[in-house]
Amino acid sequence: MSAGEDEIELKFLCEPADLPVVLAAAPPGETHEKALVSTYYDTPQGDLRKARISLRIREGGGKRVQTLKRGDGFAREEHEQEIATDGLDLSFPALKDALPPAKRKTLSPIFTVRVIRRQRTFDFGGSSIELAVDEGEVQAGERARRISEVELELKGGDCRPMFELARQLSKTAPLYLSFDGKATQGQGLIDGSDRSPRRHDKAPLARGLSAAGAFQAIARNALVQIAANGAVLREADSVEAVHQLRVAVRRLRSAVSTFSDVADDDHAEAIKTELKWLAGACDEARDLDVFAESAAALVDPTLDLSALAPVVEAARARAHAKACAAVASGRFRELVLDTTAWVETGAWLSMGGKAHAKHRDMGAARFAAKALQRRRKRLLKFAADLKGADDAARHEARIAAKKLRYAAEAFAPLFDADAKPFIKSVKQLQEELGALNDAAVAAELVTRLRLKGAALAAARALLAAREGAKPKTVKGAVKAVDRLARSPVFWNI
Repeated sequence: MSAGEDEIELKFLCEPADLPVVLAAAPPGETHEKALVSTYYDTPQGDLRKARISLRIREGGGKRVQTLKRGDGFAREEHEQEIATDGLDLSFPALKDALPPAKRKTLSPIFTVRVIRRQRTFDFGGSSIELAVDEGEVQAGERARRISEVELELKGGDCRPMFELARQLSKTAPLYLSFDGKATQGQGLIDGSDRSPRRHDKAPLARGLSAAGAFQAIARNALVQIAANGAVLREADSVEAVHQLRVAVRRLRSAVSTFSDVADDDHAEAIKTELKWLAGACDEARDLDVFAESAAALVDPTLDLSALAPVVEAARARAHAKACAAVASGRFRELVLDTTAWVETGAWLSMGGKAHAKHRDMGAARFAAKALQRRRKRLLKFAADLKGADDAARHEARIAAKKLRYAAEAFAPLFDADAKPFIKSVKQLQEELGALNDAAVAAELVTRLRLKGAALAAARALLAAREGAKPKTVKGAVKAVDRLARSPVFWNI
Protein backbone atom coordinates (compact mmCIF):
# COMPACT_ATOMS: atom_id res chain seq x y z
CA MET A 1 0.00 0.00 0.00
CA SER A 2 1.62 3.20 -1.13
CA ALA A 3 -1.47 5.37 -1.49
CA GLY A 4 -3.23 6.53 1.64
CA GLU A 5 -5.94 4.32 3.10
CA ASP A 6 -7.88 4.51 6.31
CA GLU A 7 -6.62 2.14 8.98
CA ILE A 8 -9.64 1.18 11.07
CA GLU A 9 -8.78 -0.61 14.27
CA LEU A 10 -9.66 -1.11 17.92
CA LYS A 11 -6.78 -1.34 20.38
CA PHE A 12 -7.15 -2.77 23.89
CA LEU A 13 -4.86 -2.82 26.92
CA CYS A 14 -4.78 -6.02 28.94
CA GLU A 15 -2.58 -8.13 31.16
CA PRO A 16 0.01 -10.41 29.49
CA ALA A 17 -1.60 -13.49 31.04
CA ASP A 18 -4.84 -12.65 29.23
CA LEU A 19 -3.34 -12.57 25.72
CA PRO A 20 -3.51 -16.36 25.19
CA VAL A 21 -7.05 -16.36 26.59
CA VAL A 22 -8.17 -13.77 24.05
CA LEU A 23 -6.44 -15.59 21.22
CA ALA A 24 -8.13 -18.86 22.21
CA ALA A 25 -11.56 -17.19 22.34
CA ALA A 26 -11.21 -15.59 18.89
CA PRO A 27 -12.57 -17.21 15.72
CA PRO A 28 -10.31 -19.98 14.39
CA GLY A 29 -7.68 -19.49 11.75
CA GLU A 30 -4.00 -19.91 11.03
CA THR A 31 -1.93 -17.99 13.59
CA HIS A 32 1.39 -16.44 12.63
CA GLU A 33 3.99 -15.41 15.17
CA LYS A 34 6.84 -13.04 14.45
CA ALA A 35 9.23 -10.68 16.17
CA LEU A 36 8.79 -7.06 15.14
CA VAL A 37 11.20 -4.18 15.73
CA SER A 38 9.86 -0.70 14.95
CA THR A 39 11.97 2.45 15.00
CA TYR A 40 10.07 5.73 15.19
CA TYR A 41 11.36 9.02 13.81
CA ASP A 42 10.73 12.72 14.30
CA THR A 43 12.51 16.04 13.95
CA PRO A 44 14.31 17.60 16.96
CA GLN A 45 11.37 20.04 17.22
CA GLY A 46 8.77 17.25 17.20
CA ASP A 47 7.10 18.48 14.00
CA LEU A 48 5.45 15.17 13.24
CA ARG A 49 4.01 14.78 16.70
CA LYS A 50 2.59 18.30 16.60
CA ALA A 51 0.87 17.42 13.32
CA ARG A 52 -0.56 14.15 14.78
CA ILE A 53 1.70 12.11 12.51
CA SER A 54 3.80 9.05 13.31
CA LEU A 55 6.63 7.74 11.14
CA ARG A 56 8.33 4.38 11.59
CA ILE A 57 10.38 1.65 9.96
CA ARG A 58 9.23 -1.81 11.00
CA GLU A 59 11.46 -4.85 10.55
CA GLY A 60 10.04 -8.37 10.71
CA GLY A 61 9.43 -11.43 8.58
CA GLY A 62 12.38 -10.52 6.38
CA LYS A 63 10.85 -7.19 5.37
CA ARG A 64 11.46 -3.53 6.15
CA VAL A 65 8.34 -1.38 5.85
CA GLN A 66 8.18 2.39 6.18
CA THR A 67 4.83 3.64 7.49
CA LEU A 68 3.35 7.09 8.04
CA LYS A 69 0.09 7.45 9.95
CA ARG A 70 -1.91 10.63 10.37
CA GLY A 71 -4.57 11.24 12.99
CA ASP A 72 -5.67 9.62 16.24
CA GLY A 73 -8.15 7.09 17.45
CA PHE A 74 -10.44 4.70 15.63
CA ALA A 75 -9.67 5.60 12.01
CA ARG A 76 -6.32 6.94 10.84
CA GLU A 77 -4.87 7.74 7.45
CA GLU A 78 -2.10 5.25 6.70
CA HIS A 79 0.62 5.19 4.03
CA GLU A 80 3.22 2.43 3.81
CA GLN A 81 5.74 0.93 1.42
CA GLU A 82 8.38 -1.75 1.60
CA ILE A 83 11.92 -0.35 1.43
CA ALA A 84 15.33 -1.83 0.77
CA THR A 85 17.47 0.93 2.27
CA ASP A 86 18.86 0.90 5.82
CA GLY A 87 17.49 4.32 6.71
CA LEU A 88 14.42 6.36 5.89
CA ASP A 89 13.30 6.86 2.32
CA LEU A 90 13.01 10.65 2.30
CA SER A 91 11.33 10.55 -1.11
CA PHE A 92 8.33 8.71 0.37
CA PRO A 93 5.37 10.69 -1.10
CA ALA A 94 3.43 10.85 2.17
CA LEU A 95 6.53 12.08 3.98
CA LYS A 96 7.14 14.72 1.33
CA ASP A 97 3.60 15.96 1.88
CA ALA A 98 4.14 16.08 5.65
CA LEU A 99 7.49 17.91 5.85
CA PRO A 100 9.53 20.30 3.69
CA PRO A 101 12.96 19.07 2.47
CA ALA A 102 14.96 20.86 5.18
CA LYS A 103 12.84 19.29 7.93
CA ARG A 104 12.99 15.81 6.40
CA LYS A 105 16.78 15.91 6.56
CA THR A 106 16.64 16.41 10.34
CA LEU A 107 14.57 13.30 11.00
CA SER A 108 16.24 10.86 13.41
CA PRO A 109 15.28 7.84 15.55
CA ILE A 110 13.53 8.79 18.81
CA PHE A 111 12.42 5.45 20.29
CA THR A 112 12.10 1.74 19.51
CA VAL A 113 9.28 -0.78 19.97
CA ARG A 114 10.01 -4.50 20.19
CA VAL A 115 7.15 -6.98 20.33
CA ILE A 116 6.31 -10.59 19.71
CA ARG A 117 3.16 -10.51 17.59
CA ARG A 118 0.72 -13.35 17.13
CA GLN A 119 -1.85 -12.57 14.49
CA ARG A 120 -4.74 -14.25 12.75
CA THR A 121 -7.09 -13.14 9.98
CA PHE A 122 -10.63 -14.50 9.71
CA ASP A 123 -14.15 -13.72 8.57
CA PHE A 124 -16.60 -12.62 11.24
CA GLY A 125 -20.13 -11.40 10.62
CA GLY A 126 -19.38 -10.89 6.94
CA SER A 127 -16.26 -8.78 7.52
CA SER A 128 -12.57 -9.66 7.28
CA ILE A 129 -10.81 -8.91 10.58
CA GLU A 130 -7.21 -9.25 11.67
CA LEU A 131 -6.57 -10.02 15.32
CA ALA A 132 -3.10 -9.28 16.71
CA VAL A 133 -1.81 -9.73 20.24
CA ASP A 134 1.43 -7.91 21.03
CA GLU A 135 3.72 -8.43 23.98
CA GLY A 136 6.98 -6.54 24.41
CA GLU A 137 8.21 -3.08 25.31
CA VAL A 138 8.75 0.42 24.04
CA GLN A 139 12.12 1.97 24.88
CA ALA A 140 13.15 5.62 24.72
CA GLY A 141 16.65 6.28 26.00
CA GLU A 142 16.93 4.87 29.53
CA ARG A 143 13.16 4.58 29.96
CA ALA A 144 11.06 1.57 28.98
CA ARG A 145 7.43 0.57 29.29
CA ARG A 146 5.74 -2.80 28.92
CA ILE A 147 3.39 -3.41 26.00
CA SER A 148 0.53 -5.89 26.28
CA GLU A 149 -2.17 -5.20 23.71
CA VAL A 150 -4.91 -6.71 21.63
CA GLU A 151 -5.68 -5.15 18.25
CA LEU A 152 -8.60 -5.74 15.93
CA GLU A 153 -8.11 -4.29 12.45
CA LEU A 154 -10.76 -4.19 9.77
CA LYS A 155 -9.41 -5.65 6.55
CA GLY A 156 -12.63 -5.65 4.58
CA GLY A 157 -16.37 -5.13 4.98
CA ASP A 158 -18.38 -3.23 7.56
CA CYS A 159 -16.88 -2.28 10.91
CA ARG A 160 -19.95 -3.18 13.00
CA PRO A 161 -18.97 -6.87 13.31
CA MET A 162 -15.57 -5.75 14.66
CA PHE A 163 -17.32 -4.04 17.57
CA GLU A 164 -19.44 -7.12 18.18
CA LEU A 165 -16.33 -9.32 18.23
CA ALA A 166 -14.73 -6.89 20.69
CA ARG A 167 -17.74 -7.26 22.99
CA GLN A 168 -17.46 -11.04 22.85
CA LEU A 169 -13.73 -11.06 23.56
CA SER A 170 -14.21 -8.62 26.42
CA LYS A 171 -16.29 -11.26 28.19
CA THR A 172 -13.27 -13.57 28.32
CA ALA A 173 -10.76 -11.05 29.73
CA PRO A 174 -10.68 -7.44 30.96
CA LEU A 175 -9.96 -5.45 27.79
CA TYR A 176 -9.68 -1.67 28.10
CA LEU A 177 -10.18 0.26 24.88
CA SER A 178 -7.27 2.63 24.26
CA PHE A 179 -6.72 5.22 21.54
CA ASP A 180 -3.01 5.64 22.21
CA GLY A 181 -0.92 3.92 19.58
CA LYS A 182 2.64 2.83 20.13
CA ALA A 183 3.82 6.19 18.79
CA THR A 184 1.95 8.02 21.55
CA GLN A 185 3.31 5.65 24.17
CA GLY A 186 6.87 6.16 23.00
CA GLN A 187 6.50 9.94 22.86
CA GLY A 188 5.11 9.82 26.39
CA LEU A 189 8.27 8.07 27.55
CA ILE A 190 10.40 10.76 25.93
CA ASP A 191 8.73 13.72 27.63
CA GLY A 192 7.68 11.92 30.81
CA SER A 193 3.95 12.23 30.12
CA ASP A 194 3.27 8.50 29.84
CA ARG A 195 1.71 8.33 33.32
CA SER A 196 0.43 11.90 33.38
CA PRO A 197 -3.24 12.89 33.39
CA ARG A 198 -4.52 13.66 29.89
CA ARG A 199 -5.70 17.23 29.44
CA HIS A 200 -8.20 18.39 26.86
CA ASP A 201 -6.86 18.68 23.32
CA LYS A 202 -8.93 20.54 20.76
CA ALA A 203 -10.70 18.35 18.24
CA PRO A 204 -9.30 18.78 14.71
CA LEU A 205 -12.36 20.32 13.03
CA ALA A 206 -11.77 21.09 9.37
CA ARG A 207 -13.69 23.43 7.10
CA GLY A 208 -16.23 21.62 4.97
CA LEU A 209 -17.23 19.08 7.62
CA SER A 210 -20.86 18.15 8.05
CA ALA A 211 -22.56 18.49 11.43
CA ALA A 212 -22.34 14.70 11.80
CA GLY A 213 -18.62 14.76 11.07
CA ALA A 214 -18.08 17.56 13.57
CA PHE A 215 -19.87 15.61 16.29
CA GLN A 216 -17.77 12.53 15.60
CA ALA A 217 -14.52 14.54 15.79
CA ILE A 218 -15.50 16.19 19.09
CA ALA A 219 -16.76 12.92 20.59
CA ARG A 220 -13.63 11.01 19.55
CA ASN A 221 -11.51 13.68 21.19
CA ALA A 222 -13.38 13.33 24.48
CA LEU A 223 -13.23 9.52 24.35
CA VAL A 224 -9.44 9.66 23.94
CA GLN A 225 -9.25 11.76 27.11
CA ILE A 226 -11.65 9.48 29.01
CA ALA A 227 -9.76 6.30 28.10
CA ALA A 228 -6.35 7.82 28.81
CA ASN A 229 -7.27 9.14 32.27
CA GLY A 230 -8.93 5.85 33.08
CA ALA A 231 -5.60 4.13 32.32
CA VAL A 232 -3.74 6.58 34.59
CA LEU A 233 -6.14 5.93 37.48
CA ARG A 234 -5.87 2.17 37.11
CA GLU A 235 -2.15 2.50 37.80
CA ALA A 236 -2.32 5.03 40.66
CA ASP A 237 -4.75 7.50 42.21
CA SER A 238 -4.37 11.06 40.95
CA VAL A 239 -6.29 14.19 41.87
CA GLU A 240 -5.63 15.69 38.44
CA ALA A 241 -6.58 12.51 36.55
CA VAL A 242 -9.95 12.40 38.34
CA HIS A 243 -10.47 16.05 37.43
CA GLN A 244 -9.51 15.58 33.78
CA LEU A 245 -11.63 12.43 33.49
CA ARG A 246 -14.61 14.33 34.84
CA VAL A 247 -13.96 17.24 32.46
CA ALA A 248 -13.81 14.86 29.49
CA VAL A 249 -17.10 13.22 30.46
CA ARG A 250 -18.70 16.65 30.85
CA ARG A 251 -17.43 17.74 27.43
CA LEU A 252 -18.82 14.61 25.83
CA ARG A 253 -22.18 14.99 27.59
CA SER A 254 -22.28 18.61 26.50
CA ALA A 255 -21.52 17.61 22.89
CA VAL A 256 -24.30 15.02 22.93
CA SER A 257 -26.64 17.76 24.15
CA THR A 258 -25.44 20.33 21.60
CA PHE A 259 -25.83 17.83 18.74
CA SER A 260 -29.13 16.39 20.00
CA ASP A 261 -30.80 17.10 16.65
CA VAL A 262 -28.04 15.17 14.88
CA ALA A 263 -26.96 12.26 17.09
CA ASP A 264 -30.36 11.09 18.23
CA ASP A 265 -31.44 7.46 17.99
CA ASP A 266 -32.76 4.69 20.23
CA HIS A 267 -29.34 4.18 21.83
CA ALA A 268 -28.65 7.82 22.70
CA GLU A 269 -30.44 7.71 26.06
CA ALA A 270 -28.46 4.66 27.17
CA ILE A 271 -25.22 6.44 26.28
CA LYS A 272 -26.26 9.53 28.26
CA THR A 273 -27.21 7.38 31.25
CA GLU A 274 -23.82 5.68 31.35
CA LEU A 275 -21.92 8.95 30.95
CA LYS A 276 -23.93 10.39 33.83
CA TRP A 277 -22.95 7.35 35.92
CA LEU A 278 -19.26 7.87 35.20
CA ALA A 279 -19.44 11.56 36.01
CA GLY A 280 -21.25 10.72 39.23
CA ALA A 281 -18.54 8.24 40.20
CA CYS A 282 -16.05 11.14 40.16
CA ASP A 283 -18.23 13.91 41.60
CA GLU A 284 -17.63 13.30 45.29
CA ALA A 285 -13.88 12.98 44.87
CA ARG A 286 -13.68 16.21 42.91
CA ASP A 287 -15.97 18.08 45.32
CA LEU A 288 -13.83 17.02 48.27
CA ASP A 289 -10.62 17.92 46.43
CA VAL A 290 -11.95 21.42 45.76
CA PHE A 291 -13.11 21.72 49.38
CA ALA A 292 -9.67 20.73 50.67
CA GLU A 293 -7.88 23.05 48.23
CA SER A 294 -10.07 26.03 49.16
CA ALA A 295 -9.54 25.37 52.86
CA ALA A 296 -5.78 25.27 52.36
CA ALA A 297 -5.86 28.49 50.34
CA LEU A 298 -7.89 30.40 52.92
CA VAL A 299 -5.46 32.74 54.68
CA ASP A 300 -6.98 33.42 58.09
CA PRO A 301 -4.77 32.88 61.16
CA THR A 302 -7.82 32.91 63.41
CA LEU A 303 -9.19 29.68 61.91
CA ASP A 304 -7.97 26.39 63.32
CA LEU A 305 -8.79 23.66 60.80
CA SER A 306 -6.56 20.97 62.32
CA ALA A 307 -9.50 18.91 63.57
CA LEU A 308 -11.25 19.07 60.20
CA ALA A 309 -8.33 18.06 57.97
CA PRO A 310 -8.07 14.33 58.89
CA VAL A 311 -11.82 13.83 58.50
CA VAL A 312 -11.76 15.42 55.04
CA GLU A 313 -8.71 13.40 54.01
CA ALA A 314 -10.40 10.16 55.04
CA ALA A 315 -13.47 11.09 53.02
CA ARG A 316 -11.29 12.01 50.05
CA ALA A 317 -9.56 8.62 50.21
CA ARG A 318 -12.91 6.82 50.11
CA ALA A 319 -14.20 8.97 47.27
CA HIS A 320 -11.04 8.51 45.20
CA ALA A 321 -11.18 4.76 45.78
CA LYS A 322 -14.71 4.84 44.35
CA ALA A 323 -13.54 6.74 41.24
CA CYS A 324 -10.59 4.37 40.71
CA ALA A 325 -12.87 1.35 41.11
CA ALA A 326 -15.24 2.80 38.51
CA VAL A 327 -12.58 3.04 35.78
CA ALA A 328 -11.38 -0.49 36.55
CA SER A 329 -14.90 -1.92 36.27
CA GLY A 330 -16.58 -3.85 33.51
CA ARG A 331 -19.16 -1.10 33.31
CA PHE A 332 -16.45 1.41 32.38
CA ARG A 333 -15.05 -0.95 29.73
CA GLU A 334 -18.50 -1.37 28.22
CA LEU A 335 -19.19 2.37 28.37
CA VAL A 336 -16.08 3.30 26.37
CA LEU A 337 -16.57 0.54 23.81
CA ASP A 338 -20.32 1.07 23.38
CA THR A 339 -19.97 4.84 23.15
CA THR A 340 -17.24 4.49 20.53
CA ALA A 341 -19.40 2.06 18.56
CA TRP A 342 -22.34 4.48 18.76
CA VAL A 343 -20.25 7.44 17.61
CA GLU A 344 -18.76 5.49 14.69
CA THR A 345 -21.62 3.22 13.61
CA GLY A 346 -24.78 4.36 15.42
CA ALA A 347 -28.17 4.33 13.74
CA TRP A 348 -28.17 8.14 13.90
CA LEU A 349 -25.70 8.16 11.00
CA SER A 350 -28.18 6.65 8.56
CA MET A 351 -31.64 7.18 10.00
CA GLY A 352 -34.23 8.13 7.41
CA GLY A 353 -36.43 11.18 7.45
CA LYS A 354 -35.80 14.52 5.78
CA ALA A 355 -35.60 16.45 9.05
CA HIS A 356 -32.95 14.18 10.53
CA ALA A 357 -30.92 14.09 7.31
CA LYS A 358 -31.11 17.88 7.09
CA HIS A 359 -29.55 18.31 10.54
CA ARG A 360 -26.98 15.55 9.98
CA ASP A 361 -25.81 16.83 6.59
CA MET A 362 -25.84 20.53 7.45
CA GLY A 363 -22.48 22.24 7.14
CA ALA A 364 -20.63 22.19 10.45
CA ALA A 365 -20.04 25.96 10.45
CA ARG A 366 -23.70 26.74 9.90
CA PHE A 367 -24.75 24.24 12.57
CA ALA A 368 -22.14 25.65 14.97
CA ALA A 369 -23.31 29.23 14.48
CA LYS A 370 -26.88 28.30 15.26
CA ALA A 371 -25.87 26.22 18.29
CA LEU A 372 -23.60 28.94 19.67
CA GLN A 373 -26.25 31.60 19.21
CA ARG A 374 -28.75 29.42 21.07
CA ARG A 375 -26.29 28.68 23.89
CA ARG A 376 -25.39 32.34 24.28
CA LYS A 377 -29.04 33.42 24.43
CA ARG A 378 -29.79 30.75 27.04
CA LEU A 379 -26.86 31.79 29.23
CA LEU A 380 -27.74 35.49 29.16
CA LYS A 381 -31.31 34.58 30.11
CA PHE A 382 -30.22 32.49 33.11
CA ALA A 383 -27.65 35.08 34.19
CA ALA A 384 -29.92 38.11 33.85
CA ASP A 385 -30.37 38.56 37.64
CA LEU A 386 -27.50 36.85 39.42
CA LYS A 387 -27.66 39.28 42.32
CA GLY A 388 -31.21 38.29 43.19
CA ALA A 389 -30.87 34.62 42.25
CA ASP A 390 -30.55 31.72 44.68
CA ASP A 391 -27.88 29.02 44.61
CA ALA A 392 -29.96 26.74 42.38
CA ALA A 393 -30.52 29.46 39.78
CA ARG A 394 -26.83 30.40 39.76
CA HIS A 395 -26.03 26.72 39.31
CA GLU A 396 -28.22 26.64 36.20
CA ALA A 397 -26.38 29.71 34.87
CA ARG A 398 -23.04 28.01 35.56
CA ILE A 399 -24.08 24.92 33.59
CA ALA A 400 -25.19 27.15 30.70
CA ALA A 401 -21.83 28.96 30.80
CA LYS A 402 -19.95 25.68 30.81
CA LYS A 403 -21.87 24.36 27.80
CA LEU A 404 -21.34 27.61 25.88
CA ARG A 405 -17.61 27.56 26.61
CA TYR A 406 -17.22 23.92 25.57
CA ALA A 407 -19.11 24.58 22.34
CA ALA A 408 -17.16 27.77 21.60
CA GLU A 409 -13.81 26.05 22.15
CA ALA A 410 -14.81 23.11 19.97
CA PHE A 411 -16.28 25.17 17.11
CA ALA A 412 -13.66 27.94 17.02
CA PRO A 413 -11.58 26.35 14.18
CA LEU A 414 -14.60 26.57 11.88
CA PHE A 415 -14.55 30.38 11.76
CA ASP A 416 -12.09 33.03 10.60
CA ALA A 417 -12.68 35.48 13.45
CA ASP A 418 -10.59 35.26 16.62
CA ALA A 419 -12.62 33.33 19.20
CA LYS A 420 -10.25 33.92 22.13
CA PRO A 421 -11.81 37.19 23.46
CA PHE A 422 -15.29 35.66 23.52
CA ILE A 423 -14.12 32.42 25.10
CA LYS A 424 -12.19 34.39 27.70
CA SER A 425 -15.31 36.33 28.68
CA VAL A 426 -17.31 33.09 29.04
CA LYS A 427 -14.52 31.53 31.08
CA GLN A 428 -14.41 34.50 33.47
CA LEU A 429 -18.14 34.19 34.09
CA GLN A 430 -17.86 30.43 34.51
CA GLU A 431 -15.11 30.86 37.11
CA GLU A 432 -17.14 33.36 39.15
CA LEU A 433 -20.19 31.13 39.04
CA GLY A 434 -17.99 28.14 39.83
CA ALA A 435 -16.73 29.82 42.99
CA LEU A 436 -20.32 30.43 44.09
CA ASN A 437 -21.24 26.83 43.32
CA ASP A 438 -18.20 25.52 45.22
CA ALA A 439 -19.39 27.42 48.30
CA ALA A 440 -22.85 25.89 48.00
CA VAL A 441 -21.40 22.39 47.50
CA ALA A 442 -19.13 22.90 50.52
CA ALA A 443 -22.17 23.41 52.74
CA GLU A 444 -23.71 20.18 51.42
CA LEU A 445 -20.44 18.32 51.99
CA VAL A 446 -20.23 19.44 55.60
CA THR A 447 -23.73 18.09 56.15
CA ARG A 448 -22.87 14.73 54.56
CA LEU A 449 -19.65 14.37 56.57
CA ARG A 450 -21.68 14.35 59.83
CA LEU A 451 -18.99 16.23 61.72
CA LYS A 452 -18.86 16.60 65.46
CA GLY A 453 -17.01 18.61 68.06
CA ALA A 454 -13.94 20.53 66.98
CA ALA A 455 -14.21 19.32 63.36
CA LEU A 456 -17.77 20.66 63.10
CA ALA A 457 -16.75 23.97 64.65
CA ALA A 458 -13.87 24.30 62.17
CA ALA A 459 -16.15 23.49 59.24
CA ARG A 460 -18.71 26.06 60.35
CA ALA A 461 -15.99 28.70 60.66
CA LEU A 462 -14.78 27.84 57.17
CA LEU A 463 -18.29 28.07 55.72
CA ALA A 464 -18.83 31.40 57.46
CA ALA A 465 -15.65 32.76 55.90
CA ARG A 466 -16.77 31.63 52.46
CA GLU A 467 -20.22 33.09 53.02
CA GLY A 468 -18.61 36.39 53.85
CA ALA A 469 -16.83 36.37 50.50
CA LYS A 470 -20.03 35.65 48.55
CA PRO A 471 -21.17 39.28 47.94
CA LYS A 472 -17.85 40.13 46.30
CA THR A 473 -18.04 37.00 44.13
CA VAL A 474 -21.63 37.77 43.09
CA LYS A 475 -20.55 41.28 42.15
CA GLY A 476 -17.74 39.82 40.04
CA ALA A 477 -20.20 37.47 38.32
CA VAL A 478 -22.56 40.35 37.49
CA LYS A 479 -19.67 42.26 35.91
CA ALA A 480 -18.66 39.16 33.99
CA VAL A 481 -22.19 38.88 32.54
CA ASP A 482 -22.01 42.48 31.37
CA ARG A 483 -18.64 41.84 29.70
CA LEU A 484 -20.01 38.76 27.98
CA ALA A 485 -23.08 40.60 26.72
CA ARG A 486 -20.81 43.25 25.17
CA SER A 487 -18.25 40.78 23.81
CA PRO A 488 -18.47 40.43 20.00
CA VAL A 489 -19.33 36.94 18.80
CA PHE A 490 -16.92 35.17 16.47
CA TRP A 491 -19.50 33.29 14.43
CA ASN A 492 -21.99 34.39 11.82
CA ILE A 493 -25.26 32.99 10.58
